[in-house]
Amino acid sequence: MTAIDPTAHLTAEQIEELGRELDAIRDEVIAGRGEKDAAYIRKVISAQRKLELVSRGVLLFSIFPPAWLLGTAGLSVAKIMDNMEIGHNVLHGQWDWMRDPKIHSTTWEWDHVSPSEQWKHSHNELHHTYTNVIGKDNDLGYGIMRVDEDQKWHPFHLGQPLWNFLNACFFEYGIAAYDLELGKNLHARSRKNPEFRARAEAVGRKIRKQVLKDYVIHPLLSGPSVLTTLAATFTANLVRNIWSHSVIMCGHFPEGVQVFERRSIKGETRGEWYLRQMMGSANISGSKAMHFMTGNLSHQIEHHLFPDLPSNRYAEVAVKVRALFEKYELEYVTGPLPKQVYSAWRKVFRLSLPNQKPKAKTADREQELVAA
Repeated sequence: MTAIDPTAHLTAEQIEELGRELDAIRDEVIAGRGEKDAAYIRKVISAQRKLELVSRGVLLFSIFPPAWLLGTAGLSVAKIMDNMEIGHNVLHGQWDWMRDPKIHSTTWEWDHVSPSEQWKHSHNELHHTYTNVIGKDNDLGYGIMRVDEDQKWHPFHLGQPLWNFLNACFFEYGIAAYDLELGKNLHARSRKNPEFRARAEAVGRKIRKQVLKDYVIHPLLSGPSVLTTLAATFTANLVRNIWSHSVIMCGHFPEGVQVFERRSIKGETRGEWYLRQMMGSANISGSKAMHFMTGNLSHQIEHHLFPDLPSNRYAEVAVKVRALFEKYELEYVTGPLPKQVYSAWRKVFRLSLPNQKPKAKTADREQELVAA
């Protein structure tokens, strides 16, 4: 956490009371789920599938520039919808209460190179449990960036703006890599591990399936438009990757968002877990259309507090959550997308350089951050 703890004014009793108030908000939404919510997600899925189908149909004629532009734009939006408002949220179990086997976290597979089962483990079980805990949350810095001033600086970090840019362009592959925890499994012994080999083979199969669909079958169906369709599909994937990377960075990396030491979560109560989610996340302000295109992850604070609530409810929940921030005198980190993107990238550049005035550290803090 920062040198000045923004939660230090809260007593243990206040933190647990905060937890109870947040539980009450969650219980109210769960009790009110119904047909209106189910109709929402079914409508979104139907719209996404129609948009993708029409866009791919238009791209059959992508040799003509207007068709290329229209088809590429439509496919980009369809892929964003699939990953953000649909795939991410279905895989969180937000719609499991409907008991619809076609819209369920155990059966859903998305337009992404990371198999849904592996993503659910790294994201739902690890990231959402250990949000912003250095050395425990693989999403924090994606395993390739320095994310806190107290982390030991290495010359490798000079390149982290470049690593982050490349990760944004090929974000789905980056996600697949750290879902596999590839960095710590590259040595020969791990590669021979049957469990790792099985997971790696699953990723390989998913990549082949995605490449075959996007870069072989559909372009070949375009006949004389094969090359332009190929370029359009690559562009749509690029747009989707950069967009989703930007949204996720804005939710976890802007100035004002806290990171935590591993020892800080020992014996963590439910109220303290809630508080960590509140301080380790940031929102993006904007229109309803912008919230939809982010998969409602523009309400990142609310999503981290209640990851299994239907995403269409986050806007109403945000009003109540923000009131609790004010009640308990906590900073609700939010801002428009350009501001949050600028803040996150400024932090990436700042932490790529060694500290001019390193903060004082205890021996335990130094040892823990080096290990991370």
